Amino acid sequence: MEEKDLKFNILRLLETKGIGFSRFWSIWKILKNKIKDGVFGLGEINKFLKEKEFFDWQSNEEKVYEKWKRLVEDNVNVISFEDDKYPHKLIPLLERKAPPLLMVLGNSELLSKPSVGFCGSRDASPKGLETAYDCAEQLSKKGINIVSGYAHGVDMTTHRAALEAGGTTILVLPEGILNFRIKKELSSIWNWDKILVISEFLPGLPWSVHNAMQRNSIICGLSEAVILIEAKSKGGSIEAGKTCLKLKLPLFAPVYDGMPESAVGNRELLDQGALPLFKSQTSDRANISKILELIDSRASENSPLKTSPISQSNQLSFFGN
Repeated sequence: MEEKDLKFNILRLLETKGIGFSRFWSIWKILKNKIKDGVFGLGEINKFLKEKEFFDWQSNEEKVYEKWKRLVEDNVNVISFEDDKYPHKLIPLLERKAPPLLMVLGNSELLSKPSVGFCGSRDASPKGLETAYDCAEQLSKKGINIVSGYAHGVDMTTHRAALEAGGTTILVLPEGILNFRIKKELSSIWNWDKILVISEFLPGLPWSVHNAMQRNSIICGLSEAVILIEAKSKGGSIEAGKTCLKLKLPLFAPVYDGMPESAVGNRELLDQGALPLFKSQTSDRANISKILELIDSRASENSPLKTSPISQSNQLSFFGN
């Protein structure tokens, strides 16, 4: 890809100190009408940057180009917000927090598949992991893509369930994609045709708590619904649930006998608008019918999902009841 390509120029701007997503969108709103073929140089950019930012932008071209070459060498596909493969629902959903670029490895066609996201504790109980696996396995067998954050615990369990069921999964990284490595928990079943690794972050950015929290928005934004497993009162899992509710996306929060006392987040989120996930008394497995109905509804109406009350039939019960 040419050095003056739009994607390279966007990356270079994002690598400039002081330019985050929100600031980028402010600049782009004006800049997009002043450039041709994605090329913008001194004459355009100096009107939008502060003095220190402009100095950093001037001096970072070689450094950014070295990262760009590494992306090419590692077969990373850089998707900009102007590409057809970009999941365009992210922009109206996340607004100024939407990433202008996505770095991906694997099957980018998964970005267009109906998906369900999973968030949950790194140290979930055996019952919690069983519930996560059960839901992800059933959904995968129905052709639903599984989205999660590639952390230990619930995330890894759902990625594994999807692949073992012959389904597909998106791994949302909390770090730059140049730091990505295949973890041993999935190495024996790894299949690039069924996996997409995605990062919204600058290519070399290391893991951080802030990044882990921030990527929750992408997990939610790529999903038609999210299932939350054993969230604590504080931490990444409950914040993911709150993000989902804030974005007005359906959030399912199972509550079952044997749930650890620390995992009070699910009950808290049920009080805030999350939907209870029931267990079928006939199959003794999670009843995912309401999730499938929501996905079908979105597909037929082509409109954003809204949370809605779920009526309890005599065929459904809470987990563990």
